[in-house]
Amino acid sequence: MRTLAGQVRRTGVRREVELDLPRGREGGPQSPLGVHLRAVALGGSFVSVEAADVTESHRVDRVRRDFVANVSHELKTPIGALQLLAEALLDATDPDSVTTDPAEDVAAARRFAERIQSESTRLGRLVNELLELTRLQGAEPLPAPEPVAVDWVVAEVIDRTRTAASARDIEVYVSGARGLTVYGSDSQIATAVANLVENAIAYSAEHTKVDVVTRGDDEYVEIAVTDQGIGIGPSDLDRIFERFYRADQARSRATGGTGLGLAIVKHIATNHGGRVEVTSRLGGGSTFTIRLPARPPDAVLPLPPSVEIEAGPAELRQA
Repeated sequence: MRTLAGQVRRTGVRREVELDLPRGREGGPQSPLGVHLRAVALGGSFVSVEAADVTESHRVDRVRRDFVANVSHELKTPIGALQLLAEALLDATDPDSVTTDPAEDVAAARRFAERIQSESTRLGRLVNELLELTRLQGAEPLPAPEPVAVDWVVAEVIDRTRTAASARDIEVYVSGARGLTVYGSDSQIATAVANLVENAIAYSAEHTKVDVVTRGDDEYVEIAVTDQGIGIGPSDLDRIFERFYRADQARSRATGGTGLGLAIVKHIATNHGGRVEVTSRLGGGSTFTIRLPARPPDAVLPLPPSVEIEAGPAELRQA
């Protein structure tokens, strides 16, 4: 600030700068303080310096830059794979190429075509989840909340994930309370629970099980998904709901994960007035729990029981 004021004092020209200043304890996590400085010469060697807090604006800019960088990286991988596979497919089906066994070319072409299908499916899923996440984070108001039967949500999720579970010989068990109701968008709530069950299946060993447990009271309804998978380390638990964050990079790419599923779950739960929590330990599996209100947003809370107040002395009643 002193340097800025000195420059304006010498030149007489107004200057504006924006800075990110570190704050927090030394050695701890740094949360930059964004400051916008404006220096104006007043004459007579006097300079006016105005400082404005732009921390939130800078934070949003950083999130936007990181988001664009992550999206670019995630799109680059399947697009690059599609290009290479398409070139290999063209070479395998080139009629002018010399081959000793046409059957080998057919087998190679089929293998490349299957890879192209897999990568294009992954690319399509990434784009769809990006659009879904953008919509959830947008300023558009949510549709009017409707009662949603939790039994229907669970049945819908089991149907959606049946193929993936069967492919890995994983049983999905459902237990807990029946007849529970939450309020909001049935499709969004089903998407959130389906994302949790799909993750549980993808990160579990074959021939294991996934438990879906429902419970609730007058205030909240919980849907818990427990797997017997690889678990999540303590250092990853705080970041597991961030966009594109993967606790196990190699495993996530092998399963076709986009790194957006849990971020979508978090936004859906938050938009419905609830939250999502996780408990886990490495090698001991994980439990993800969605907690949603059991009342509609505009429901009137019951009044507390009335308490009769005894009358005081006469002189106090007349005061």
